[in-house]
Amino acid sequence: MHHASDILLTLFIVFVAAQIGGEIAQRLKLPAVVGEIAAGCAVGPSLLGWITPDQVAPGTSLDVLAEIGVVLLLFSVGLETRLEDLKKVGKIAFIVGVLGVLLPFGMGGVWAHASGFDWSRSMFVAAAFVATSAGITARVLQELGALQRVESKVILGAAVIDDILAMLLLGVVVSMQGGDGIDVMHLLVVLAGAVGFIAIIGIGGARVMRWNSSWLDKPRSPHSALAIVLALCLGLAYVSTLFGLAAIIGAFLAGMIASETRQQHTLEKQTQPLLALLTPFFFVVTGSKIDLHQLANGEAAVMLLVVTLIAIASKLIGGFLGSLSLGARSATVVGFGMVPRGEVGVVIASLGLTAGVFTDRIYAIIVAMSLLTAMVTPPVLAWMLRRTEAPVGAHPVRDDPTEP
Repeated sequence: MHHASDILLTLFIVFVAAQIGGEIAQRLKLPAVVGEIAAGCAVGPSLLGWITPDQVAPGTSLDVLAEIGVVLLLFSVGLETRLEDLKKVGKIAFIVGVLGVLLPFGMGGVWAHASGFDWSRSMFVAAAFVATSAGITARVLQELGALQRVESKVILGAAVIDDILAMLLLGVVVSMQGGDGIDVMHLLVVLAGAVGFIAIIGIGGARVMRWNSSWLDKPRSPHSALAIVLALCLGLAYVSTLFGLAAIIGAFLAGMIASETRQQHTLEKQTQPLLALLTPFFFVVTGSKIDLHQLANGEAAVMLLVVTLIAIASKLIGGFLGSLSLGARSATVVGFGMVPRGEVGVVIASLGLTAGVFTDRIYAIIVAMSLLTAMVTPPVLAWMLRRTEAPVGAHPVRDDPTEP
């Protein structure tokens, strides 16, 4: 019994920390997600040490809950995103996605090489600069009720493209570490698989649902539509990992398919309690993965500052240049939306550590950079979205929904 009670205590600590952190953040006019990540830092090894690194290692109950949390979060974002809207911004999203990979990869690689890594290792460090965490930006956009705005569509579309390219780059970089050359054929097959999966599921699934969604109500259970769609979400999340993509891409696609059904509003309502329970785990666990003690000296702190500035500037410039056709203000919003690295950077950093490419300090710096970009972005994004009021006919951006 001892083990089960330990797990329950940990879950209790994480959940309560998330609620307190989120509440404090919202009272400070910041998005709740910032408070949740900060709460993770507080209960993690950096401060209180109530959550140890082995409690959030891959496969542990906390890690699994965090994964389900972010999968559900992207499913719910997909629910509010229609394929038609994404198609409209497809070209801009593509340019943003491509620039958002090339610039950070280039700048990150040059920095790593200048810091004394050889080129093949520098590429690995550079890969950690590349991936955008859609989860963090999506949560901010959702909290502000801004998912219907054109900038949000561009960011979400670009995040999907970004993920495909980042996965390919990681493939290249990992194969370079082994010393054997790059298998171009294999990479092309992987690319075709990933693109094909997204196209067939996204476009085909949306068509099917638009054509007939009454079968979702056929089973007897009052929650049958939700149950079927959640099964679809978990299934596609799994299948997207088979194609080398992040699970959240599959979940987002599942949500987008479900957004075409006539039960869409009911589904949105019914997923709310699930999100309230599960998504905080993701953000707290993300925050608890950082150990600030590794960064406690001046040299490491300066290095972290430089890395974070490169990480922010490279995505910001890429997003801005890619979406300049929307106007400078909207382009800046898109640029900032692409900045958070979050859990994706953490995953690449841990790959680098296991591969022996990163020292503990570089690992800590990359993880800290990933989380800093995740914490810097939400307040800036929220402030910018409130300043650039939505154009006529679009949904207005709500301020803090808790206020009268």
